[in-house]
Amino acid sequence: MSNNSSDLSRTIDAFVAAFNDSDLDRVMSFFADDARYLPGRGPERRGLAAIRAEFAPQFAGRYGAMTFDVYDKIIDEARLRATIRWACRLDLTGAHGRRATPALRWFAGLRYGGRLQWHGLDVFHFDHAGRITGKYTYATFRLPLWEAERSDNVGR
Repeated sequence: MSNNSSDLSRTIDAFVAAFNDSDLDRVMSFFADDARYLPGRGPERRGLAAIRAEFAPQFAGRYGAMTFDVYDKIIDEARLRATIRWACRLDLTGAHGRRATPALRWFAGLRYGGRLQWHGLDVFHFDHAGRITGKYTYATFRLPLWEAERSDNVGR
């Protein structure tokens, strides 16, 4: 892959699509072998095995159906960097919630009707081959952790 912003932009789009398709193998294919991931809460993960282990619960449905809507995308071609601002939407209703943790399913159903969202951003670092060498997540992890999903798309 060449270092051009349109390539990095397409890579980010494909990476988010892999998350939204719940395809962990495809997500992992974007990372360099020695990549780093800072999940936002908890210690940094290094290497493919550690990153995969960190992602595994969400791909196993432990938080219901998870999708990301990207509001903004900034590409820094010269520095091989990208940033996206997103909303993460969780659907714990019906079949989507069956594998979710019981406490989360109960809380989401009682408080928010089973559908939640929270906001954050990811900063990505790439190598010259276009592989992710760093993914740094910054999100609303303080209580209240989730907001009820809003239909007016505030923040776009």
